[in-house]
Amino acid sequence: MDREELEPVLESVQDLNPVEAASVLASQPHEALRDVLSAMPEGRALSIASHLPGSISPDAADTVALVNDLDVCIEEIMSPVLGVVSPDTTVAGAIDNLVHRSSASEVTYFYVVDDAGVLLGIVTLRDLLLSKPGQVLAEVMTAEPFAFNPDTSLAEAVQAALAKHYRLYPVVDDNGVLKGVVYGWQLFESVAGEINTQAGTLVGLDREERISTPLLQSFRMRHPWLQINLLTAFAAAFVVGAFESTIAQIVALAVFLPVLAGQSGNTGCQALAITLRGITLGELGDYPVKKLLLKELTLGALNGFIVGLVAGAAMWVYSASSGSAEPVTLALVILIAMTGACMSSGVFGVMVPLTLQKWGADPAMASSIFLTTMTDIVGMGLMLALATAMVL
Repeated sequence: MDREELEPVLESVQDLNPVEAASVLASQPHEALRDVLSAMPEGRALSIASHLPGSISPDAADTVALVNDLDVCIEEIMSPVLGVVSPDTTVAGAIDNLVHRSSASEVTYFYVVDDAGVLLGIVTLRDLLLSKPGQVLAEVMTAEPFAFNPDTSLAEAVQAALAKHYRLYPVVDDNGVLKGVVYGWQLFESVAGEINTQAGTLVGLDREERISTPLLQSFRMRHPWLQINLLTAFAAAFVVGAFESTIAQIVALAVFLPVLAGQSGNTGCQALAITLRGITLGELGDYPVKKLLLKELTLGALNGFIVGLVAGAAMWVYSASSGSAEPVTLALVILIAMTGACMSSGVFGVMVPLTLQKWGADPAMASSIFLTTMTDIVGMGLMLALATAMVL
């Protein structure tokens, strides 16, 4: 679908709620529907997609994998029940109930419960239209409907929703008492919200923090990780301090320390991102860790060598123009150090989240803090050690 065809469709659903928008878009061909949803904000697209008949998510397997590690249960997202009736309510009485509501669209199903609140069955609006006015709902209801328990995990709920494609799911306790309902779109909005918090955890940002979180609470959430970052930074500073005499004699090295740290850090973050994605999507179950390590090691060597050639040439020009001794050797030091640093950062990018996961911690939690420290120590230490051995 080109832009001229896409814009009228987007405008037609712009001001509609997710249910109405899904009804409008349901008639669109699959390819056109994909283009329309792709052009929308992620949260809006997920809300509408959850109401589309027969397809809650275009990537069902990925969606299930995405929520396997999310610590969320149905009780946290369920809504109050609307449309609770007794089993002896007549069809005419149920229709009258709808007519006298401020908005008939707020009731999707009637929930038939006994005097103790136990869910006996569900009556759809279609059931009402096809039944006689004098029939009681106990005769027309769907008995023993599918329902969630308040303790049902989000991962289990999403998997069930992908299979059943209901718009609304009742929630009952162990005794069968109706406690609430969960909309299909709520499940997938919760998935989107939980996944979006992962970016913050990489730098020690708590999953619960929002822009409206009070100042002192945000301070308590963030500050401990900054202290950890400070301690790890001292470790990198110690390595640089151990080669103080080398830096004093070859001042050009100090200029290239941040260059080396930046390149190796970026390489490590790339490996870290792809590893976290693999963990989240469950891909590492079918992809051996050794193979991933070898891949990132090779990528680090290739990227490090090519970047090292450019950085080495810059070192040669800088050291020659500044009167430093042995500019060619210093250029070679930068080339070797850059290659080695990028190789090691690729390995660290894989091992840091996997190690955190093995220890039972969130693999995304503050991974970049530990990764940055390791890459700085190895990269700077390697460059200064090589300069000490090859130049001095």
